[in-house]
Amino acid sequence: MSCINMVYISLWSTTLGLLAGAARLLRAGDPLFLHGPFYRAGQPTGPSNETFDASLKTRNPLWGLRNGVTVIVAADGSTLARVVQMPANNPWVVLQRNSLQT
Repeated sequence: MSCINMVYISLWSTTLGLLAGAARLLRAGDPLFLHGPFYRAGQPTGPSNETFDASLKTRNPLWGLRNGVTVIVAADGSTLARVVQMPANNPWVVLQRNSLQT
């Protein structure tokens, strides 16, 4: 299952809904791919992402780049399988479902 460019341009509750839905639908070992900019260690991964985050927040103060660790922790029952670096500092974050239990 993949989700491209949604986590930062939606409410946090929407991301939580995505993660909960993935937990219900994915089987043990299945991946969830998230793509887009994230904060890493509380910092944007580049100047363009910092500017983009500020732009998002002017449109809706509840939007914006998410801390990658916060997203991973919220994906209860999944673990970080890998991060694939991509151009423009927008990586693929690959979570792997541990079990069918949430």
